[in-house]
This record gives sequence, C-alpha cells and structure tokens, in this order.
Amino acid sequence: MSEFLKDITPREYQQKIFETCINKNCLVVLPTGLGKTLIALMLTIKRMQEYPGKKVVFLAPTKPLAEQHIISFKKYLPELFADMQLFTGAINSIERKKIWQTADIIFSTPQCVANDLRKELYSLKDVCLLIEDEAHRCVKNYDYNYIAKRYITQADNPRIMGLTASPGNEASKIKEICKNLSIEEVELRTRDSPDVKKYLQELEFEKIMVEFPIEFQEMKHVLLKLYDRYVEELRYRKVLFGLANKITLIKLQQTIMGTLARGNHNYNYLLGASACAQAIKLQHALELLETQTLESFNKYLKTLFNQAAKKQSKGVVKLVANPEFNFLFMQSNELLAKKKEHPKLQRLEEIIKKENQKRIIIFTQFRDTATIIAEKLNKIEGIKAKIFVGQAKKNGTGLSQKDQKKIIEDFSIGEINVLVATSIAEEGLDIPEVNAVIFYEPIPSAIRAIQRTGRTARLKKGKLIMLITKGTRDESFYHVSRAREKQMGRAIDTVKQGLAN
Repeated sequence: MSEFLKDITPREYQQKIFETCINKNCLVVLPTGLGKTLIALMLTIKRMQEYPGKKVVFLAPTKPLAEQHIISFKKYLPELFADMQLFTGAINSIERKKIWQTADIIFSTPQCVANDLRKELYSLKDVCLLIEDEAHRCVKNYDYNYIAKRYITQADNPRIMGLTASPGNEASKIKEICKNLSIEEVELRTRDSPDVKKYLQELEFEKIMVEFPIEFQEMKHVLLKLYDRYVEELRYRKVLFGLANKITLIKLQQTIMGTLARGNHNYNYLLGASACAQAIKLQHALELLETQTLESFNKYLKTLFNQAAKKQSKGVVKLVANPEFNFLFMQSNELLAKKKEHPKLQRLEEIIKKENQKRIIIFTQFRDTATIIAEKLNKIEGIKAKIFVGQAKKNGTGLSQKDQKKIIEDFSIGEINVLVATSIAEEGLDIPEVNAVIFYEPIPSAIRAIQRTGRTARLKKGKLIMLITKGTRDESFYHVSRAREKQMGRAIDTVKQGLAN
C-alpha cells in the first residue's frame, strides 16, 4: 500500500479505524474534515490487492460529491493500478453497462446503480468493497439499502464501509442503518476523542442572545391569535389531538390527504385539510418573524396575498381576508419603511466587521434569508459575500452544480470571503476550512449541527458563533440540538453493545 500513499502518514485514529474495516463491515462516524476519504482509499487499495481483478463501488448521494471522491482517488492512484469511472444520470444505462465491464473503481450516485440492478444490467458478484458515503441516509427506502442488500447476497467477497459525520441521536435509527448495511462494528470518533483531539485546533464557541423587539412581539401575539383559531377548528373537527406545532401539523396534513386520496370524503376531513394548510402557513410565518428577517416575513405575507388574488386556493383567500392578517402586513411594511429589521441582522453585520475579512460560512435555513444576508453584507467594505444554495426548485431561485463548483473555487482562492449557505453546504462538499462558522439560527438536528461545525478548527483555530432570539423557538432548538449531540454517543454505545453480543 505504501507505494501509493508514501507521502501520507495516516493519523493514529485513521490507522485504527482502517484496521477494523479490514476485518469487519464497519460504520465509520467521524466529523467533517477529519479524513474519512483517506480511510476509504486505504481500504480500497487493500481490498483490490487482496482480490485482484475485483471491483470497488463508491456511492455518494449527489453528483458533486461523487465527482469529488473520484478526484481525490485519482490524486493518489495511478491509472495503471485502477481504471476509475464516474456514473451519472447523463450516461445512459446501456453505456453504463459497458463501462461497468471494464472499470475497476466506480463512483456513482445510488440512483444510477440501483436502477441498473433493477434492470439486471450487471451483478455485484465481483465487487470486493462497497463504500456508502453520508451513510446516515440508509433509512427507509433509500437506494443505498437496496444496493447493500443485493450486494450481500450477490458478492463472492463482500465488505461494506459506511461513512458519516453523524448517524443521528436515536439508537433505533442507528440500529436501522447498521441492519441495512449489514454492519458488524461501529467506529466512532468526535472532536473530543483522545486520539483525535491532538490533531485538532481550538474551537471557540460564542452564543449571542438577541432581544425580540417589542413591535415584533405585538405581531407575534396577533399571529398566534389567528393561528389558534385554525388549530381550534382542527380540534373541533376531531382530526387533531395533542400538540400542534410545525412537525405535528405537517404529519397531520399527510394523514388527512392520504385519507381523502383513499376516497374517504368525510366532511370533517375536507374542512380539516384546509384549516391544516392555513395553520402550517401561519406556523411558517411565525418562524420567519421569530428567527429570520422582517423582510422575509413581509415577503411571505405578500406571496400569500398574490396567491389569494389569483384565487389559487379558497383557504388562502379566507386567510388573507382576516383583519389580523392585514394588520400584520401593514405593520411589517411600516416597520421596514422605518428601516426596522430583526436584531440578528444587525448583530451579524457587527460580527462580520469585527472578524475583518476572514473566511466565514454563515448557515441559514431559508434561501430568502440567505439572499437578504448576502445583499446586506456586500455593503460592508472588503466583504465579498455570495449565497450558496441547492439547485432550483419549482418557481424558485437556485444554483446549478456548475455554479456551485465555481463558487467553491472562488471561495478557495479568496475571490469570495463570506459564504451564506443553506443545508447544501452541510454534507461532505470539499469546501475549504474557514475561520468562523456562524449559525444564523440553531437547528434541532444533531446530524446537521455536527456537519456544520466540522467546517472550522481543523488545521487552525476556529470559531463557532450562534445567534439566538430570546423567548422564541431559537432557544428551544438550541437546547434540543445540544442534548441530541450528547445522546449520539450514548446511542452508539448501546448499538455497539448489541453488535458485540
């Protein structure tokens, strides 16, 4: 192996994890930026030397990630050692079948390989290693699971490696991932693991609490009054029992729509469907008001007015006819005219000025917020901010994969110094290390929080800054996320004990 990796000395934890992976199907849990790909490369070389003429399949959930992995491998492996090929949806299945016959290492999204296997275009018999990146996705009906099951039954010499920064915080979900991938061992490392700690730089954490302005509180009060009316209707219609929040309402909406689709046109369900849809819209408006920007809140109300004007839905027409709704729209217009904004925006500007042209990533949940933040920051001297979002959704803004690539390149060479990103920048993409990561709002997901944090404090000292609005869902999301990160270690220990037994 050393002939290909002679310029690289694996870190102690990488060597230990690699040794486990040689003998067992292993789930590798390692924070972003700590070298999961190198362990995958070491195992690839080992398996191909052990089983000459056999193939390796490396799966990643998106095309840019699969491309990134093939580039990494080509950096160290000569063409003479292995013919490496990338499968994408742009290559038709007949062509892929031909490539499969001669390639040694195939990099692909799971959809391509799963579709080919369903058509019986080739078999996984000669694959000596299957690597699945972002393995926390191995739940429910994701194609990773279908491929792993086919692999275990077809391959002469199966070996599976799952890679993730965090498999989540629930033992049941981690067990499901392990079962789907036929995992025999879990190798977990966090920033605090003794054999990892010594390679990392200090991560400074700053929690910034901002006051929720009195004018915003008044609007929240009016919004809740309107929202409660719809929730009460759902209870009256006997379709909602228990708590009403964004998650329970979305689940309820799915249940109601499912019941109606099956031909049960119960009057309560018909009226409940409309009330539920409007309650979800008001929940979303409330989230924007509490945690995002006044401009995005106002823009959303305007969207609802436009929908009502086009008579797209009777429910929306009724919603915007409410005097409370009109008050919210007028009030937010007035405040914006007086240059009033969410205090988070002002604090963010202060932080960016203080950090003085360092390389920074700001994470936010919503594309509109990302656009507003970037516009605001670009007015600061020396700041070159750019939004980094996923591909365009229906009627929405978005970036093609080519645009995303260009932005990452510009960020690497300093053409851009602030990246304002949505969840697209969380998973695996090879974004250069940054001086600071800023969460515009806390998120209740341990997986996503760990992925975001991994963008800093690797080779040099880094900062993690979190903006939290007092007395809003920001506070509860912050506590939930911290608790879930702690839970992850305990959940993995439980699963490891189960695997050992």
